[in-house]
Amino acid sequence: MAWHKNIYHKVFCLATVGLLMACSVSYKFNGASIDYTKTKTIQIADFPIRSSYVWAPMGAMFNNQLKDQFANHTRLIQVRRNGDLRLEGEITQYQQRNKSVSAEGYSAQTELSITVNARFTNTVNHAEDFERQFTSTASYETTQPLNAVQEELVTQMIKDICDQIFNAAVANW
Repeated sequence: MAWHKNIYHKVFCLATVGLLMACSVSYKFNGASIDYTKTKTIQIADFPIRSSYVWAPMGAMFNNQLKDQFANHTRLIQVRRNGDLRLEGEITQYQQRNKSVSAEGYSAQTELSITVNARFTNTVNHAEDFERQFTSTASYETTQPLNAVQEELVTQMIKDICDQIFNAAVANW
């Protein structure tokens, strides 16, 4: 009787191993859903700053982060022209405003925001083309000067906007 259990156990293990070897499931955790047989290149233009209020390093920070996002999370080759996917736009707004007021009537928190207008063209499937605005905000205590927190906040907001653009362009959830 014990030898029956041993045989059943071995048959079950072999069947499980065979089943696992026959099946394969592939998950991509980068969010991109690109058909690399049809789409091989992306053209990302530098986004100029068109905002009336400007922090000089912001333009280069944004352009580098956006290009890095696609380089790190896709297999697309970045080209200067005639890409299968094309991304262009401009930084249209960089502003700060009072977010909350203290009991004494002074500003307690200031909100900083960046807005980017992006145009995406998919030459393989024009149904996915779009022109859209993406915005990110961050707050800081007004007791701190802007130049003390600006780099950290702008870096966070740029990462957020690049994630939004990446998801809108190639995630297709």
